[in-house]
Amino acid sequence: MVLLEKESAIKRDLEVLRMRRERANGRTQEQAAARAGMSVRTARTYERLGQLPSQVKQPRRYRTRPDPFEADWPWVVTQLERDNALQATTLFALLRTLNPGRYQAGQVRTFQEHIATWRAQHGPTREVMFPQIHRPGVDAQSDFTHMESLGITLGGVPFPHLVFHLVLSYSNIEAIQVCLSESFASLVEGIETCLWSIGGVPQRHRTDHLGAAIHPLDAEGRAEAKDRYSVVMRHYGLEATTNNLGVAHENGDVEQSHFRFKEAVDQALRVRGSREFTDRATYTRFVLHQVKQRNLTRQTRWTEEQAVLRPLPGSWLALCRELRVRVSRFSTIQVLRNTYSVPSRLIGTGLLVRVRSEVLEVYRGTSHLLSMPRLLGHGQHRIDYRHVIWSLVRKPGAFAQYRYHDDLFPSLAFRRIYDALCVGKPQRADRDYVRILHLAASTSEAEVELALGLLLDQGAPPSFDAVRDLVRAPVAARLPVLGPVVVDMAVYDRLLTAAHA
Repeated sequence: MVLLEKESAIKRDLEVLRMRRERANGRTQEQAAARAGMSVRTARTYERLGQLPSQVKQPRRYRTRPDPFEADWPWVVTQLERDNALQATTLFALLRTLNPGRYQAGQVRTFQEHIATWRAQHGPTREVMFPQIHRPGVDAQSDFTHMESLGITLGGVPFPHLVFHLVLSYSNIEAIQVCLSESFASLVEGIETCLWSIGGVPQRHRTDHLGAAIHPLDAEGRAEAKDRYSVVMRHYGLEATTNNLGVAHENGDVEQSHFRFKEAVDQALRVRGSREFTDRATYTRFVLHQVKQRNLTRQTRWTEEQAVLRPLPGSWLALCRELRVRVSRFSTIQVLRNTYSVPSRLIGTGLLVRVRSEVLEVYRGTSHLLSMPRLLGHGQHRIDYRHVIWSLVRKPGAFAQYRYHDDLFPSLAFRRIYDALCVGKPQRADRDYVRILHLAASTSEAEVELALGLLLDQGAPPSFDAVRDLVRAPVAARLPVLGPVVVDMAVYDRLLTAAHA
């Protein structure tokens, strides 16, 4: 209704303006009124007033009909003053319950207008956002954002993950790193990856209060994490700043970029027609391409900012947390309250473990022994059957009650063959399965898994001997025996004789 009134007022203003132009061109009042589409009386009135209709009309300050909520309005105001978050629909429903038959469902819109007017006049003050002036090469903001809402799958399996997101405040140039958790290691690695991707260093780096990244650590770990963060900042010459606790909008540039970035990825996935990727590397290339496309639209400001960014240091810092552990008699180590197996030859040995965001690197002195995926959370365990099978094959009776029994099934085929062994030969099931695992460790897990699949598909009675017959160890190819090399110089003599003849 208000929009129609505005349009009508504009139309009348245009009519009066046209009438004035016609009069200025020498037309009579009757001619000017006819050309403007109004009566002579109306033309005479506005010519005498010298004002447009919109300038003459005064806003109405009185009601044209009784207020249906007048009797209960003091009660409504009391409820709003008690809790301003109460919604108009909630209060209207209460009114109808307290006063049966007085109000109809169709009056809810009128009630909402009443509430909105009261809040505009008497409601609490709201927080004001202050737009900032950004200078090139000064500020960068970073934060993590969850990507589960996009429904990404890898090989048919849901891929819950996050993205570490860094944005230059002036040009909005952004860089990302796909990660699995909001850990401190992910934060440090993300900062380095993004800075090297951008190719320069700003003056300041702002992040949130780091609570999620360091909360899982103990007091000693939190202190160490803060020290390592300071080392990273010093290595890149960055001034570290953080948001005030609980005030996320202070990182507004990156927060807004989170939304726009995920929106762009979602649209690209819709164009692609699938959210399924073969592996993580393929998916990572896909999202990095989206970042590249978004950055192409910011080249004007990026050119200004790139010119004043400071150069990168000579090398990556690759900082990580280092822990010293000892291998237990169970051939396991404890790292950040999770259990990992290591080769049994290391039992009793002290090791150095470098904890990265997704990988554990195990060292003996300066020698790198192995790397393994890092477990998320606490109380988890990862047992590699290759580390313990050489002892287990000598003590197969330990398999049934082994604490990490379920970890010794590398794939579904191994689980199915064990179940089949338990049905067919329960007395020999543990022994035969352990020997099958030993065969997989000493030859090829893939070939053993293929043999298991063939036996299961054919319905043949499973046994270790049947698997062994299908998996043949490769025979070393025999090299031909070479005899001594005899050089017959007579051939050259004959050639020389023929040449002189």
